[in-house]
Amino acid sequence: MIKHRIYTMSFASVYPCYVTKVEKKGRSKAEVDEVIRWLTGYSQKKLEAQIEKQTDFETFFAEAPELNPSRTLIKGVICGVRLEDIKEPTMQEIRYLDKLIDELAKGKVMKKILRRV
Repeated sequence: MIKHRIYTMSFASVYPCYVTKVEKKGRSKAEVDEVIRWLTGYSQKKLEAQIEKQTDFETFFAEAPELNPSRTLIKGVICGVRLEDIKEPTMQEIRYLDKLIDELAKGKVMKKILRRV
């Protein structure tokens, strides 16, 4: 099976794009970090270490300390594909993150983004 090229892309190369996307909409880097920490269980220090190491996406998610069980509540379409229909686990995690960043950029309140009741 051939892996999608995003698996080998450095998380650090995409991270600034996430930050730029949300800052253009009046949100902050701190909020991007909060969303990533919520999804993956990384502490701020460990998140920064992953960025510094230029970790690829596949490793970034494989080494995530604790993927949030509430992430399965993330629904919708990203890149034309329904999140619930993605069968490959790593791709689904990447798309969960994409969806969270989109919600942040669209101005959704953090409580709802993080699926808190």
